This record gives sequence, structure tokens and C-alpha cells, in this order.
Amino acid sequence: MVYISFYNNSNLFVEIKGFGDQTALIYESPLTSQKKKYSYKELLVKVNLLSIFLRNEGVKRGLTVMIYMPMIPEAVVAMLSVARLGAIHSVVFGGFAEKEFSKRIVDANPVIILTASAGIEPKKIINYKPLVANAIKLSGLNPKVLLFQRKEIPEVPLNDSFGEKDWEKELAIIESKGAENVTPVPISSNDPLYLLCVVRECGGHAVAAAWSMQNIFGMKPGDVFFCASDIGWVVGHTYIVYAPLLSRVTTVLYEGKPVGTPTAGKLWDMVEEYKINAIFTAPTSIRVIKREDPKGELFHKSKIKTLRAVFLAGERSDPATLKHFGTMLGVPMIDNYWQTETGWPITASCFFDGENRTKEKYGSAGLPCPGYNVVVLESEETDEKLGNLALKLPLPPGCATTLWKNHSGYLKAYLNKFPGYFDLTDAGKVDDDAYVHILSRTDDVINVAGHRLSTGSMESCLSTHPNVAESAVVAVHDKVKGELPIAFVVLKSDGNNSVNICEDLKNLIRDEIGAIASLKSITIVPRLPKTRSGKVLRRCLRQIGDGQESFQIPATIEDSDCLEEIKKAFNEKSFLKSKI
Repeated sequence: MVYISFYNNSNLFVEIKGFGDQTALIYESPLTSQKKKYSYKELLVKVNLLSIFLRNEGVKRGLTVMIYMPMIPEAVVAMLSVARLGAIHSVVFGGFAEKEFSKRIVDANPVIILTASAGIEPKKIINYKPLVANAIKLSGLNPKVLLFQRKEIPEVPLNDSFGEKDWEKELAIIESKGAENVTPVPISSNDPLYLLCVVRECGGHAVAAAWSMQNIFGMKPGDVFFCASDIGWVVGHTYIVYAPLLSRVTTVLYEGKPVGTPTAGKLWDMVEEYKINAIFTAPTSIRVIKREDPKGELFHKSKIKTLRAVFLAGERSDPATLKHFGTMLGVPMIDNYWQTETGWPITASCFFDGENRTKEKYGSAGLPCPGYNVVVLESEETDEKLGNLALKLPLPPGCATTLWKNHSGYLKAYLNKFPGYFDLTDAGKVDDDAYVHILSRTDDVINVAGHRLSTGSMESCLSTHPNVAESAVVAVHDKVKGELPIAFVVLKSDGNNSVNICEDLKNLIRDEIGAIASLKSITIVPRLPKTRSGKVLRRCLRQIGDGQESFQIPATIEDSDCLEEIKKAFNEKSFLKSKI
């Protein structure tokens, strides 16, 4: 039996090591003008109170609690409280559409849903209460609800007869009676800790999270780490919550965007104010900063004296953007590659003890991290020698070993195609120096007249143009060649919207990759469709390119309005679109 991650996260540092007064969590919300710091001792008090409430509501080892909250400290408290009781948390991205949310309620069958009255976005407020109520109704289940009232909106009425309770009022009652200490529940190292479709077991996750914090990200006790993700995603689970707190590293929780809250210089201001030592974000975030502030006018090196590295993951990092920020910041720009299924990086340029740091190579995702044996299967003799990337079994600690209530689906998705290997479903290659290059998802390797081409390579090529902020290349159907690539391009804010840019980009692809990669069309768009974690929704772009008038909009999309903007731009017969 082992104690769950929370014991190591807080009790260890407060009760045994004597670091209770160290800052555990820094919270900033430019959307509500709030800033607050929580020590390990203060965090433990909050978690203990919520644990008492949850225990009284019937939460215990092996049962599930659903968390549907914005990026506020109470969301972290919720995760740690569930873990303290040996229960399983299932975090759903705040604001997730009610139909998709209801499916997750059915899958998890939670005892209770922990939520807030609203999520606050730069341009709108999302009221969570009706979303939660409708999702519960659609699910046909009857979980209890504990709701945190946000002060920025009017108080939301609750119905106690429906099992709805007010977060602060309930915890205040417990505190007034003299809250006893809830002892962390000991569980097996193989017991589930959380659900994100995959099941993450407790012991291996704690080992991988703590080891990677020190050896991949180079964090030491007392350092400050800013992971600009959302707790609804695996990156947020591991590198906002568990890994930093396991390592006595202060974690930064940010309710905001890379630009617009208020400017593209906000990231550098935060580094200066909180003395951040490392940033972990998505390539999209720094591309957006580059687009809005291409000359770095909002940056000054005096602001980032404490910064040692910037880590990027979630999608492929183009070399041009890495070089831009590497030169401007003067710190390593480190791409790392992993998946929800693995829970921590498969490849990276690891810090280890600092002196033995492996060097980054722009265009690659680094070297395999200890425990991972990355291989290329079904490689073909093409110019890029693309193949299916896979992990030779056994998997290291921290990787998911099943899908929730669907082990046969896990075997089919990951293990059956290549016996003895875990299929990563990504296409790539390993170069002569053992660096791994992720070129695209296997479904993003397109076949043009018998030639296999990587859309990722084309996007990297387009990004080298000085006026291009970001791009997405997808395949559309062609009667003669089977498939042809088309590009959607976002220009920098000071980019030249000239009639020549599409011709320039077309020639750039032909010169760098070859005539076979000639783009069927190039469309200049104001922005790309993305999930809330920053990943480009390429399927939507393919459907637009194939002329589909209607298609299902993914529940994870950040702003569905951009699809109409892209459709309009694609269909307009203007000089901004180059038919080739």
C-alpha cells in the first residue's frame, strides 16, 4: 500500500519537512483583477475542509468525483481533496458543451460534481449552472452538486432538494464546528488517481511527475514554474498540480490568455513579478505573441533575469519561431513530445543536473527520455523516410495502461497494430543523432499521386516567411492525384497583405520541398480554429477545404465563430487566395 499523491504534495512539506510557509500556489486572474498566494499550510487547510465535506457526502476510495471548474484555486483544491480520500477525479474542461459533458457524466458516474457559478473569458462570461443542470438531465443520473459562487456575477440560486449546495457556506459550517484532520487514505500504487478517458494510476504517475520535474524541466525545491495550460488537460494535471507540488516547486495558476489580458507582453511581466524560472506552454501561445509583437517591443531582458528555459508541447514547434524567441530571450527553447496516454514527456532535451543537459535541436522534439524506447515502424524509402512512431514495451511508470471501462478498446487503439509496441499514431523519424522528429499525426501524412508528404514539414516551411505568424496545411480530395495539400495562413499584425504573398509562399514550398508538394490553394485567414489547449482543429479545415457546408463542431473549440470567418475567406474570389 502507498499513500496517494496528495500526502506527498502537502502533508510531507507541512508536517515533516517544515516548509509549510513556502508558497505552493500563485494565482492571477487579469480577468477579475485578482492576485493571491497560498502557502503549503494554507493549501492543506483548504483541502482538509473540502475533504471533510466530500467524505460526509459519501465520497470514498474508488468512487468518482467530477470537477467542472474554471482556472481558479478551488479547482486545484478540488483535485487534491478527491485524491486525499483515495477517490478518482474526472476533470472536465470548464464551459464544455452540455451534450459532451453529459457523456462524461455517464462514463464517470460521479458521486458529486464540483463546479463554479461561471467561467470568465476575455469577451464573455460563461454561466456554468445551466450547463451543469442540462448535462445532468441528459445523463439520466442524479449526482450531487457543490457550487463555488464567483463574486464577479450575481449569486446563483441553488436547490438543496436537488442536492445542490453552496461551496463556501458548507465549508464555513464545517470550519465553525472545528474541523478535524482528515488522514490521507492509503491505496494501492495501481489504483486510479484520475480519468481523462484513459486511466492514470497513482503510484507511477507520482514517480514520473516528480522525476520529470527535476530531470527534464530542471526544477529544484523553491523554484517557480509556470505551466500555461488548463487543469482540464493532462498537461495541467501533471504540470500545474501534481509535479510542482510533489517537488516543492511553486506553481503558477493563470486565468488569462497569452495576449489581450492585457497585452502580448503579459508573459514577460509575470516572469518578472513572480520570479518564474521556467515556462511550459503551447507553441500556439508564443506564435500568437510573435504575431502581436513581432519586433519584441513589449519585451526587455531585465524582466526575465530568473528565467532559465521555455518548454513547448501540444503540437509541433516550428524552427523559425523557436529561433525567434531563443534569440530574443537568450534561454533554451525546448520542444518536448508526449500524449495524454503517457502523462509525461516521451522526448525532450533533458536538464538532468544542469551540467549534463542534452542540447536542443530545432525541428526535433529532442531525445527519448529515460524509460522510453522510441522506434520507427513501417518506414518507407521516401525523401523524409516517414514511419509510424511507436514505443517498444514495456512502458515506463506514469503511462496509462487501460481506457476507462474499455480495456479491449485500449488494446485495439494502441497495442494490436504492432504487437510488442505501443502505437503512438504519429508519423516521424529518428535522425542519426537519435533525435526524434514528429512530422504529423499518421492521418496528416498525405498521399499525393503516390508520394507520402508530411503536412508538418510544409507548415514549418511556410513559417520561415517573414510575414507568416502561423499556418495549417491539410489535405483535400482530388480526382486525379487522390489528395492535394491546401494551406490556411495567418499573417503577423504588421505583415504585408500584398497580392504577391501567396505566390511567394507557393514558390517557397516548391523550392524547399519540391514540385510534388505544390499547394492547391493558399487562403489568408485572420486566425486558425483551435481547441482551448491551443491545438489546431485540422479536421474542420479539411471539411471546409472539401466544400462541406455543415459538419459537427468539436466541443473543445475555443471560438466557433472563427469557422465562419475561414469559410468566408476560403470561398471569396479575392487576391488573398491563390488558386494554383
